[in-house]
Amino acid sequence: MSTARRSPSSTAPAHRPVYVGDDRALLDVAEGIAADWAALGVRGSFLARDLGTGEQLGFDIEESTPLASVVKVPLALVVLDRIAHGDLDPAHPVTVDPGTSSVGPTGLAAFRYPATVAVGDLLALMLSVSDNAAADALLDLVPVTDVDARLRAWGCDGIRMRHRMNHLYECAAGAAGNDFSLALELAVRDEAAGRHTIETLDPAHANAGSAAALVGLLERVWCDGIAGPGATAELRRMMGLQVFTQRLASELRTDTLRWSGKTGTFLHLRHEIGVVEAESGERVAIAALTRAGRRAGLAPDIDLAIGVAGREAFEALRK
Repeated sequence: MSTARRSPSSTAPAHRPVYVGDDRALLDVAEGIAADWAALGVRGSFLARDLGTGEQLGFDIEESTPLASVVKVPLALVVLDRIAHGDLDPAHPVTVDPGTSSVGPTGLAAFRYPATVAVGDLLALMLSVSDNAAADALLDLVPVTDVDARLRAWGCDGIRMRHRMNHLYECAAGAAGNDFSLALELAVRDEAAGRHTIETLDPAHANAGSAAALVGLLERVWCDGIAGPGATAELRRMMGLQVFTQRLASELRTDTLRWSGKTGTFLHLRHEIGVVEAESGERVAIAALTRAGRRAGLAPDIDLAIGVAGREAFEALRK
């Protein structure tokens, strides 16, 4: 590992991460990942945990961060739990009208005409292509307050659901009109200043969570320690159908590895959470939550850095 690659740039934020690692070698990997991110002008939090041994590495793991579409994972678990208990029929048809549904580039959110879709298929669209309209259609059936209350009852205190997906865009439009480039500029400026012009980027008002809480949720889902086994099994299956592979999956999907995850992207936020499973039996849960310090709608270098972080953490933990 070269020293040059690990040296943060002179413009990196003046921030000292709080590291976790079960031995010196794991701490070194965590420190290296944080330095790589800082060199790209990225702040964030990261945690990887071996679900067999409990060993872990990361940094700033308790920092609460707006989750963007990552919040669709706990939402899906609550809906699947309702289905498992017979309170919701997965075949129940729901009509989604694009004229009144949520904004987004994928799935029903990109449709031009009304479509009727079963509840179970709304879940599949929400997790596989991150369909915002599908997510908000599910929230018509299981309201935000009910989702948040169920998370509290399950002891998921580090994850909060406070608003529908379309509220992300409503708040951005309220601050920047229809100028999404201006909204991105405001997000980056406010990140440096420690303030929040856009309400849904404020962890106190956003759908928010920490890397520690998200990895804890994944661990319980993969070990059938939350909700019912039917709900957790279906969530694991659906997370394995995600089509986006530019972040953690880019370095963790081979013939001998299986990646199941969920990305989240909004303005300067680029996240992913998930679990990598090896044929040899190792299972590692990972949460990577990032906030870019530069104005860029596309940032493949940041996506790559997230993928490299996941691979380095997985390789360190499986030894």
